[in-house]
Amino acid sequence: MNDVVLYEENDGVALITLNRPERLNSWTGELGSAYFDALDRAAGSANAKAIVVTGAGRGFCSGADMDMLQGIGARDGEEEETPRLRNERHDYALTIPKPVVAAINGACAGLGFVHAMMCDIRFAAEGAKFTSAFARRGLIAEHGVSYMLPRVVGPSNALDILMSGRVFLAEEAKEMGVVSRVLPADELVESTIEYAQELGRFSAPWSMAQMKNQIWSQLDMARTESLEESNRVMAQSLKRTDFKEGVASFVEKRDPAFEPVVGT
Repeated sequence: MNDVVLYEENDGVALITLNRPERLNSWTGELGSAYFDALDRAAGSANAKAIVVTGAGRGFCSGADMDMLQGIGARDGEEEETPRLRNERHDYALTIPKPVVAAINGACAGLGFVHAMMCDIRFAAEGAKFTSAFARRGLIAEHGVSYMLPRVVGPSNALDILMSGRVFLAEEAKEMGVVSRVLPADELVESTIEYAQELGRFSAPWSMAQMKNQIWSQLDMARTESLEESNRVMAQSLKRTDFKEGVASFVEKRDPAFEPVVGT
C-alpha cells in the first residue's frame, strides 16, 4: 500500500488513514487511487467487517491539492484525453458493501468534505472545521455532494453550506446532521474504532450490506417500490443461516457468529 494512505486491520475493523499530514491530507490523484485501493482491500477481507476512515496529523482532508488545482487551471480549453476512471467516482465508498465510518479529526474542506459525505456515518473531533469552499473558488457543488448533502441535512442547510462556502465547526455540524457524534479530539479515532468493532461484533455483515444498499438506492424510489424491494430482500433474509444464528445467539445469550461479506 502506497504510504500516502495507511491501512491496518484489527479486531474486525479496517482503519484507513489519509497520510499527507504536511499538506493536511490534501487530495491528489495518487492519494485518491491509494484510498480506493484501500477500500477495495477492506471490501475483499473476510476479517474486516467495518471500515474507519481518518486523516493523519491535524486534518481529515483539506480538499484538492492546490498544485493539482493550478494544473487544471493551466490546461483550460484543452480537451480531456483520458477516459473516466474509478478515481473520478468520488462516491466510491457508497459502493463498498460494508459500513464506512469517517473519524473527522480536523480540517474537512472541499473535496475532503465530499468524501466525508460519501461515508455512511460521520463522527468528528470537537472544534473540527468544515467548509465546502466551492463557491469561493468559482466552482459548483462537486462530485455528487449536491445529491448527498440535502438528503442528509435538508435543502436549506445544504444551500447554506454550499452557497456561502463558510467555515463551520463540528458542534454546528452535529446540529445540522452533518455528523452524528462530536468527541474529544484525543478520543475520536479510538471511540470510532470501538463503534465499528461493535458493528462487526453484533450485526450481521450481510444485513449491514443490504441496509446500506437499501438506504442509498431507495432515496429516490417511490414508497410502494421501496416496500416491494424491502419485502423481497426480507424474504431472502429469513432463509439465511444468519437469521437462525441471530435468533440462536440471542436465546443462548452469546455473541453471534455471522458469515462474513467479501467483495465489492
